[in-house]
Amino acid sequence: MSERVAVRKTYKLFIGGKFPRSESGRSYLVQSSNVSLASRKDARDAVVAARAAVKGWAGATAYNRGQILYRAAEMLEGRREQFVALGIGGDEVDAAVDRWVWYAGWADKLAQVYGGANPVAGPYFNLSAPEPTGVVAVIAPERPALLGLVSVIAPAIVTGNTVVVAASPSEPLAAVTLAEVLATSDLPGGVVNILTGAITETAPTLASHLDVNAIDLTGVTDASFATELEVKAAENLKRVLRPAPADHDWTADPGVTRMTTLLETKTVWHPKGV
Repeated sequence: MSERVAVRKTYKLFIGGKFPRSESGRSYLVQSSNVSLASRKDARDAVVAARAAVKGWAGATAYNRGQILYRAAEMLEGRREQFVALGIGGDEVDAAVDRWVWYAGWADKLAQVYGGANPVAGPYFNLSAPEPTGVVAVIAPERPALLGLVSVIAPAIVTGNTVVVAASPSEPLAAVTLAEVLATSDLPGGVVNILTGAITETAPTLASHLDVNAIDLTGVTDASFATELEVKAAENLKRVLRPAPADHDWTADPGVTRMTTLLETKTVWHPKGV
């Protein structure tokens, strides 16, 4: 019997719920696997997909979004050994599963905690309710590869935003494997879009894109590059999350800041009935 030649997996991008290769045809080698090298055109395509998904995802009930995030936790739990085989510690995979569940629990509670009736003088109801910002670009942290990634994606999407994630170029396998998890988690296409490759190529495009409403610079480690991205983001007054400090503890209680920073508050007045 002739010796079988193994088929080397090519890790592709995740855009609009599909797994396309980079339009440039480029790839690079990571852990003996080919990984797509996203271009600026891929970044623009991802923004288009994210924008198209905003209405449906933001319009879904908070309970439904929580169910889908919980489903992502279930699917990630089932692929635990696959992530361990990529070199991710079992404890980190478990923490990432727990992080999905933690954010899923907030889905139908955040509006009650950060919204409500405001006391006003006069015969009126004055009600404030949090709403998603829209399309959020995210620069993922390099490490921890999986827990860090979940910790920046989950708080953005649980409240109804959609995201375009620039994965760490040195740790892309966790990101694309997570995309495979999300693709089987009932998550609508376009809610999460993942780009692999050089952040220096895709991040400036995302920062300057006029259809991106906010940018999370968590994974940017170069201070001058972070400043450059902030300047580009200022063109359409994007909301900006500053880079995380080098000693940030990703295993600690994440709190609600990441969720609330990517929300806008809408206040309405209504006359009281007689």
